[in-house]
Amino acid sequence: MTEAANLSTHDFTALADLASARVGGRALATTDDFFAPMSALIKAGPPVFIPGKYTSRGKWMDGWESRRRRTPGHDWCVVALGMRGLIRGVNVDTSFYTGNYPSECSIDALDVKGAVTKKMAAATGSPWVTILNRTALKGDQSNLIAIDSAQPWTHVRLNIFPDGGVARLRVYGAAAVDWTRIARAKRPIDLASILNGGLVLGANDVHYGAPGNMIMPGRARDMSDGWETRRRRGPGHDWAIVRLGTPGLVRKIEIDTNHFKGNYPGSASIDACFEPGADLMQAEHASWTPLLPRMTLRAHHRHFFAKELAKHGPVSHMRLNIYPDGGISRLRVYGTVAQA
Repeated sequence: MTEAANLSTHDFTALADLASARVGGRALATTDDFFAPMSALIKAGPPVFIPGKYTSRGKWMDGWESRRRRTPGHDWCVVALGMRGLIRGVNVDTSFYTGNYPSECSIDALDVKGAVTKKMAAATGSPWVTILNRTALKGDQSNLIAIDSAQPWTHVRLNIFPDGGVARLRVYGAAAVDWTRIARAKRPIDLASILNGGLVLGANDVHYGAPGNMIMPGRARDMSDGWETRRRRGPGHDWAIVRLGTPGLVRKIEIDTNHFKGNYPGSASIDACFEPGADLMQAEHASWTPLLPRMTLRAHHRHFFAKELAKHGPVSHMRLNIYPDGGISRLRVYGTVAQA
């Protein structure tokens, strides 16, 4: 039996942040960022506050902040999503903005292949589609708002009324991937990557680092950019469950302990199951079978496993088991898309 999963977030916040700079999100245009730059809006880390830090324009703030508006209208910022996807919710985070946060916001969305021109960014109405009507905001806190969008989008425009500061914009959803085209190519891809729709559903311990870090692009920049559990003082082992972007045939697995030198797991194994679309609770009760037997790991090292993998049909979920505890920076699951 596995231990109970640690789930302390709202449902949609467990999804991928489509706008994050970590996955290629970019702030493209704004009406005004006099006090704090629009680029901070999609920074991956949480906002910080530094007392006594000022710039030539005023108090330094870790977010996007426009000047006090003295003319009709409102301010806005256009963000290109790092992943085209279906939006399920947003967090308009006003952390540390107490007397200078917007009273309301709304969100428009766009699905285009080409570049967004200045004229398009500022357009009223078409081609923009409103996916969130004007909604009241509270200061110095997360403003979590569910969104039910039926189609994928490539860009969002955050409108604030009338002006003010927003520390972070998180756009939670599911990446839209053309699996038919990828399946036709028959080339192995990283089925677990967040860029390909992979998602870490949960883990038994998230004390030092979020398990979702394991499927982010590139190698980890430091230990904070991986999944690390606390030191285990009792029997058992730690684990994390990953839902692949689509069911596939696994050809090779990479387990990277980059930066974990005195705190890497002694060994690891992987189980797999075929339960397409299963959530965490369903996956925990699925029929798991061994895919990768327990293998010894090394510190600060990329481990590749291919011939060690058990013969297996299509899989939709992976359970990474680490013994007894420790840190993993990246998990890659290379395989081909399973034919329907």
